Amino acid sequence: MLVASDLDRTLIYSAAALGLTMPDRDAPRLLCVETYEHRPLSYMTETAAGLLAELAARAVFVPATTRTREQYQRVRLPGPPAAYAVCANGGHLLVDGESDPVWQAHVRRELTDCAPLDEMRAHLRHTADPGWLLKERVAEELFAYLVVDRDRLPDTYVKELGDWAGPRGWTVSLQGRKIYAVPRPLTKSAAVAEIARRTGAPVTYAAGDSLLDSDLLLAADHGWRPGHGELADSGWDAAHITALEERGVAAGERILREALRRAR
Repeated sequence: MLVASDLDRTLIYSAAALGLTMPDRDAPRLLCVETYEHRPLSYMTETAAGLLAELAARAVFVPATTRTREQYQRVRLPGPPAAYAVCANGGHLLVDGESDPVWQAHVRRELTDCAPLDEMRAHLRHTADPGWLLKERVAEELFAYLVVDRDRLPDTYVKELGDWAGPRGWTVSLQGRKIYAVPRPLTKSAAVAEIARRTGAPVTYAAGDSLLDSDLLLAADHGWRPGHGELADSGWDAAHITALEERGVAAGERILREALRRAR
């Protein structure tokens, strides 16, 4: 079977997102799986690390992330390197760590009906307030995102941006401190479907926490979403998706435990 999972706040967690609410003496042992600028950045529990290593040996495990290729390559997951990975929200399909040129060409064709990236960036710059905007970035020349001060971000901004972007073929998603603007055809589900076709996997499982993961979850045969995140906060659900109660790093461990049970 094929198991495709989002990374950030689904399988791996920053220190701020770990959700360690138990007494310190009861906290799980953690494994650092990413460093940035010589400092630890992302973690999973040691138990989750063992579950992932076994899962990768029993199934086609596909990291499916909105991260750029450079950001993804900082992550050192347990087990063997993934033969397939999805980066840039489906913009790049990696095969043994290298972007597949056939998939790149397919993506470029799919994006021709959307408003151009430059138009979206111009609108973001025009509407973002320096009082809450921290950074404006472009990912892989495919989509844009803002890093914001959540405490100062107006409650109406994301909806207003989505209302403007929707008719132009773009999707807007708020994840943590980042507001993503992504062309609607740029999806994780399309790239994962191509991997399933290439590997011949008859069954696909998926996990994710954000609006940008919803298409991946809907396209799967079964899936899981954590008790935190954009999907949980909005009450998003589907008949074949298990809405977990666990939040934070415990949710990542539960997802892997459930996926491995299916693989066994």
